[in-house]
Amino acid sequence: MDASYDVKIWNIEARQGKRGTNYRVHWFVGKEHFRRPFSTNAHADSFRSELMTAARRGEAFDPVEGLPVSMVRAKNVMSWFDFAVKYIDMKWPRAAAKSRAGNADALATVTPVMFTTDKGKPDDRTVRRALTGWAFNTKRRELSKPAEVIRALKWISNHTLPVSRLEDVAALREALDALSSKLDGKQAAAKTFMRKRAVLHNALDYATELKVLGSNNLPEVKWTAPKTVRAIDKRVVINVRQGERLLDAVSAQWIDGQPRRSSGPMLKAFFAVMYYAALRPEEAAMLSKEDVQLPERGWGELLLSEAAPIAGASWTDSGERRDRRQLKQRAVGEVRHVPSPPPLTVILHQHLERFGTAADGRLFRSLTGGDIAESTIARVWDKARKEALTESEYGSLLARRPYDLRHACVSTWLAAGVPSTQCAEWAGHSVAVLHQIYAKVIAGLEAAAHERIERALGWGETREQIGSGQPDSAGPGRTEPDGS
Repeated sequence: MDASYDVKIWNIEARQGKRGTNYRVHWFVGKEHFRRPFSTNAHADSFRSELMTAARRGEAFDPVEGLPVSMVRAKNVMSWFDFAVKYIDMKWPRAAAKSRAGNADALATVTPVMFTTDKGKPDDRTVRRALTGWAFNTKRRELSKPAEVIRALKWISNHTLPVSRLEDVAALREALDALSSKLDGKQAAAKTFMRKRAVLHNALDYATELKVLGSNNLPEVKWTAPKTVRAIDKRVVINVRQGERLLDAVSAQWIDGQPRRSSGPMLKAFFAVMYYAALRPEEAAMLSKEDVQLPERGWGELLLSEAAPIAGASWTDSGERRDRRQLKQRAVGEVRHVPSPPPLTVILHQHLERFGTAADGRLFRSLTGGDIAESTIARVWDKARKEALTESEYGSLLARRPYDLRHACVSTWLAAGVPSTQCAEWAGHSVAVLHQIYAKVIAGLEAAAHERIERALGWGETREQIGSGQPDSAGPGRTEPDGS
């Protein structure tokens, strides 16, 4: 509820009771009636004077507690460190593991800005380690800590300013400067900055809800954010021949003729579902046999309902590195249908025949049957790039990350003329996001679109005829010249 300036303060009421005279101050904030009893007239008069002074200087009153905003804030003073811990605990139960880690990272970046002094401060890396490893991790906060971490947390808790300091635009500017820099002082990526800024904005909203901050003034700061580039770099996108060579290079990674000693052959289908069906790596990791509907040959279908992004064991409820949950930005149990083109259908059949599934039905697993390690995926992919690409291609951006296979797939769909609405549905994001990410790809397809429109209009001229404006035949809506 917004603060109100509609305040009426009554005279002190003296009431006789069994224990003597009671003095009451009555006042209204809007239509809400407030009263407070005092044992002496002097105390009641002093409190009433404070209310009168605040009202006369035009201060807003809180309609819930009935007090001037300054008095509410003074009553609810909270240090930044205590508030940050409270915010982390509030978000923890419903947040994904990666969001938990992101929240901790953002608040740990802002915290040094809120120190009252540098005297006796632990070094920056110890401060960051203490905050992200324990203080801002609900799961680990009460676990045993190294001595230097204990000392760091004690110093931090005793040397942070009140949250109300961030009502000052100058302090907010310092916080934004911190969010835009890495620990080594270099400029942080635009995407990283925007993610951290969103966390700070949400935290300040929570601070106003707790009444430890008068208002969230972050939107008022005139601060130039790093430019965010969402569109993919077309240099990362592979063509069909390159894609086939890369997948073959993955499956060829045997050691001494024994596929079981290398994860390569088992990961060909893992990379293939990204290249042919645009799965995210965390979606591919959770693909199970019951999610794969395949005919003997031709087009099949993948039914996706789970993902397992890598977040780290410290941030997941299960204690595993992967956080098993629903698809990105979808409800629990919601299914996304993605087509399996004929080449992928063949590869998946071969995978199931040669390697079967994990005990829980997942198609992709480590050599010991567990989750695939991120390092294993990166190692196998790097080795495949070295084998399948030329030296100059290997040194370039071309398919440098496995995620680039997903970009190649969506680019192929668009180039094939699949409507952007369908591409977005298969890829698992909105049409607006698709247009942002693949803007350059879509722009490159405009010439082909123009040709299709010309054919639909019956405009079959050569370039010279188009330039002269003389059609060689009558199209829809036009007639042949009558020769006159």
